[in-house]
Amino acid sequence: MNARITRRTLLLSALPGAAMAQGFAGLGAGSGDFAVPQPGTGFAFPRDHGPHPDFRIEWWYVTANLAMPDGTPCGLQWTLFRSALATGGGAGWATPQAWLGHAAVTTPERHMAAERLARGGIGQAGVTAAPFDAWIDDWRMSGPSLSAVRLQAATPDFAYDLRLATDRPFVPQGEDGYSVKSAEGQASNYYSQPFYAADGTVTLDGETSRVTGRAWLDREWSSSPLARTQTGWDWFSLHLDTGEKVMGFRLRDTGGAPYTSATWITPDGTPTPYGDGAFSAEPLETAQVAGRDIPVRWRVRLSDRGLDAEVAAINDAAWMDLGFPYWEGPVGIGGSHDGIGYLEMTGYD
Repeated sequence: MNARITRRTLLLSALPGAAMAQGFAGLGAGSGDFAVPQPGTGFAFPRDHGPHPDFRIEWWYVTANLAMPDGTPCGLQWTLFRSALATGGGAGWATPQAWLGHAAVTTPERHMAAERLARGGIGQAGVTAAPFDAWIDDWRMSGPSLSAVRLQAATPDFAYDLRLATDRPFVPQGEDGYSVKSAEGQASNYYSQPFYAADGTVTLDGETSRVTGRAWLDREWSSSPLARTQTGWDWFSLHLDTGEKVMGFRLRDTGGAPYTSATWITPDGTPTPYGDGAFSAEPLETAQVAGRDIPVRWRVRLSDRGLDAEVAAINDAAWMDLGFPYWEGPVGIGGSHDGIGYLEMTGYD
């Protein structure tokens, strides 16, 4: 076993996703001595754009719905995960902070994904709040603030270089950013920036194309975000052609009905949160992907807002065959509302 494989194996075994026994990816394990989200805390920017090392896990998660010059849809993902292996601090290799990066490009014909792993404390990965800078190796999201950033990733198979900018506010999810995930009360601190305008380039097979579109950032941190009986989630971020945005998820549970949550976001960034039961997502069609039955067409409803739409994958085969495999890709929306968006599905083993 070479050194690269050894480092990868050690880091993966230390991250929460390796502990599969308690909830999906071990995220249903107890919080132990880590900090726990509290209702009524709210956010302070730019401070909360940076890391929260007292919590066990957090992420900076960007998805982009783009179009090439000929109109071909193209989806991009850029994600940086931080995981605390233990409480307390430490310098250099003694730090308990581990980092994981995911990048992907999806078109109707192709899906490509890659990952990077790093140990914190040695400069290989990290985040600073202001000016904003998030990186793992040469994958980077940086700018004068999180409202105006450059997003970059490069692999042997693909590369992208985007500018993301917005003048809209960051949007709290749940009650003032306290996002409940189960009937037992597990929760995370969660906010989004769903209003980025995006433009830049995507390179596939050595050919570079100009792309434009919209992007969505999710920021979330917790220490035990799932109940022990929850086995995975189906998460939707929807850009409606009317200008509204919708975040909705369902968390599947071996003990009964899924737990759901949603936020309706007006074009000026005003959120209305909805608790369990208001939002529903019903699989309508599955496809065989990586030897698994994966839902690729859904009916999503938020009756209070007249939303009753079908959400369909642009590429059924958008399987992230990485250390922790999951499905993530761009979707089209039709029915009561038209639009585009992104869908993430975990726990389909």
